[in-house]
Amino acid sequence: MKISGLVVPFLGLVALGSASLAQAQRQVLVTYPDNTPPSIIQEAKKAIVAAGGEITKEYSFIKSFAATVSDEVLSSIHALSEPHRPIVEDDGTVNIQKQAPLE
Repeated sequence: MKISGLVVPFLGLVALGSASLAQAQRQVLVTYPDNTPPSIIQEAKKAIVAAGGEITKEYSFIKSFAATVSDEVLSSIHALSEPHRPIVEDDGTVNIQKQAPLE
């Protein structure tokens, strides 16, 4: 099954959903398995942008990108990416310095 055949119906659903209230978006890191074809990753990025999300960073050393996206679009990306399901993690800052406890 080609992924591009699934994107057109998906984009139609996104267009219908965009007429409703804006959905809350969150910052995530999306990482695909090493054997994922580049076309699947590109289609996922297109779907995010088409739904009003944003690709904030692209990584070349791993098959990964950071994005601001709604949970509904993330669910659709999981379905579109079969059998190369991505790992989605919340994106944020990590500190390694010990901080004083709050008083």
